[in-house]
Amino acid sequence: MPGPAGRSRVQGEAPSVAVVGGGIAGLAAATGLAERGVRVTLYEREDTLGGRLAGWSTELADGSTATMSRGFHAFFRQYYNLRGLLRRVDPGLDALTALPDYPLRHSNGLSDSFARVPRTPPWSALGFVALSPAFGWGDLLRMNPRAALPLLDVRVPEVYDLLDGVSARDFLTRIRFPEAAEHLAFEVFSRSFFADPRELSAAELVLMFHIYFLGSSEGLLFDVPREPFPTALWDPLGRYLAGHGVRLRTGTPVLSTAPAPGGGVTVSTESAQERHDGLVLALDTGGLQHVVENSPSLGDAAWRERIARLRTAPPFLVSRLWLDRPAAAHRPGFLGTSGYGPLDNVSVLDRWEGEAARWAARSGGSVVELHSYAVDPAADRSTVQDRALAELHRVYPETRDAKTVDARHEWRADCPLFEVGGHRDRPGTRTPDPAVVLAGDLVRTTLPVALMERAATTGFLAANALLGQWGLRGQTLWTVPGRGRVPGLRALAAAAGA
Repeated sequence: MPGPAGRSRVQGEAPSVAVVGGGIAGLAAATGLAERGVRVTLYEREDTLGGRLAGWSTELADGSTATMSRGFHAFFRQYYNLRGLLRRVDPGLDALTALPDYPLRHSNGLSDSFARVPRTPPWSALGFVALSPAFGWGDLLRMNPRAALPLLDVRVPEVYDLLDGVSARDFLTRIRFPEAAEHLAFEVFSRSFFADPRELSAAELVLMFHIYFLGSSEGLLFDVPREPFPTALWDPLGRYLAGHGVRLRTGTPVLSTAPAPGGGVTVSTESAQERHDGLVLALDTGGLQHVVENSPSLGDAAWRERIARLRTAPPFLVSRLWLDRPAAAHRPGFLGTSGYGPLDNVSVLDRWEGEAARWAARSGGSVVELHSYAVDPAADRSTVQDRALAELHRVYPETRDAKTVDARHEWRADCPLFEVGGHRDRPGTRTPDPAVVLAGDLVRTTLPVALMERAATTGFLAANALLGQWGLRGQTLWTVPGRGRVPGLRALAAAAGA
């Protein structure tokens, strides 16, 4: 998708833009603007950049220092715009390393792997069926072909009109997707949205199937950072932005904004009020709602009501454990799990992250991370932490006898909920005020993107919206195709739906 045409850089006095939020979306927006000569001030509430992928220092019980974060994130190969952002400071993406597989394991004994699944559609989907122990050819024959048509020819944004009113769980039931495969594969994927499949929009699940199976040739393999997020990603990008004149105002929450007399906006912090020609709000759901609530003249009533109705996904837990002995050598660096109580995945960080590997080498131990998504808000948190640890002992029995040198438990509830029927009400990049734009993974877009890639893409889209107003060239965006790549499957879907 080409950006707006125009001059490559500002000529004359440069407009100024406030970017509120230093996560992926805000960093992408700031990059797109600063590279065209726009004067950018980036405000971030926390002391570090990265948003939900930030990292911070913590001292362990053994006296060593470690970088804690909100946990493992997979940098899939289809994240073209996010990877383009990272290439600004790392052209070869040397800060990332590939994990060899995306293994899944169910408590009933079934396991799945994507390492041997072909990457080119339609062989990617057919290979999954042929190689998965949870999905046999008999299961394929028992499926409801008419109900399954959306999987064959996904069209964006039409998929939202078709399936946003259906839950992911109901959609899989409707097409008679085999229960074993549903639990082993699709439930793991749906919970990557931090939501229970009963609450997640089927449109988001089907879009994800399109992105990873029938819309791209990269498959489900991914990369991870070789070092903690700040070292590998955000510190270098922060230096890059500063080199382009961006004022980085970390540790500076924005309290409110308002239209400025004569155009533009004012941005108020605890210590100052500044005027800017444009504003990018690149905040999580709660942060956006807080700023909008405190800015009564921002937007119009209908837009403000849409912001107020946004919901966050249920709480999730990240437990990081520094153990006194290693996980077994054959354990994968990452394992998705299902049927193990609250445990959704296990990461052995010392298999790929340098800092964790150095601690493991010094101590003879290992650094293991547990994720639990969509936790019942009423659940006792200590009980959930204990149950997740007990399930780790089931999955990796050698950890039963390990002593915990130290542990950190991060509870958060700030990810957007892509609820059933919520897409139409979700705000887009543009707002009633042309000087104000939105960015983030909560923002609606017509492009086939999700999760971190949606954050990066909408950040560039927000920058493009402002650049176009000033006659400046925007960022070209790359995505998987907006509809199925295989003409035969598209024809089959059209014929069956006729």
